[in-house]
Amino acid sequence: MDKPDFSNLRAIFVNCTLSKSPKISHTARLMEVSMNIMKKEKVGVEEIRLVDHDVASGIYPDMTEHGWQKDAWPALFKRIIAADILVVGTPIWLGEKSSEAQKLIERLYAMSATTNNSGQYIYYGKAGGCLVTGNEDGVKHCARDILYALQHIGYTIPPQADSGWIGEVGPGPSYGDTNYRDKKLDAPAGYVSDFTNRNTTFMTYNLLHLAGMIKGHGGIPAYGNLPKQWKDGERWAFER
Repeated sequence: MDKPDFSNLRAIFVNCTLSKSPKISHTARLMEVSMNIMKKEKVGVEEIRLVDHDVASGIYPDMTEHGWQKDAWPALFKRIIAADILVVGTPIWLGEKSSEAQKLIERLYAMSATTNNSGQYIYYGKAGGCLVTGNEDGVKHCARDILYALQHIGYTIPPQADSGWIGEVGPGPSYGDTNYRDKKLDAPAGYVSDFTNRNTTFMTYNLLHLAGMIKGHGGIPAYGNLPKQWKDGERWAFER
């Protein structure tokens, strides 16, 4: 099998940690596994730590038009929409994704009625995945919520589009925690988890393959999914 060329792809990782820079983010450490794979595959990679920016709460494109003095979202959105792949990273708190992850989803949703150059909803043709970290149960629950939200607004989700690490349930080490080293391999917590490493690798390549396929075919075909044509009376093969 020929080695694929992913060098025309761009990916953006949005870290929804609650810790502002330069504090350590365990979620960032897991995200680095996927980002490093992409960099080795010549993909353009960018990372945003959402909590570092003054992103207003709300479901409108620019919340300064709705009573907020500051809103960094319009500028951040330009960076997110320029990427072919979006990976959302979140810690787990009380079994749920972080409040920053929920804010991200709400602000992505705020833009979902706008359209791309083909007249489709704006996230059509882009691939999405997620990474989850913590030391309590909830990886699959968080991934389910995030991936559902992404596909609902238009992102395409490949197989095995999520990965995570929680270690043993209960108080204990977080991913990459150097205070809790693996006794056999002398590595930070989580780094030697074959399950996490495998799933993160598979997720990364599945995102790359899907994004490459879609981009190589000029996006999702614009037949049967154009909101303006529906509004104008076009119904394709639909019959009532």
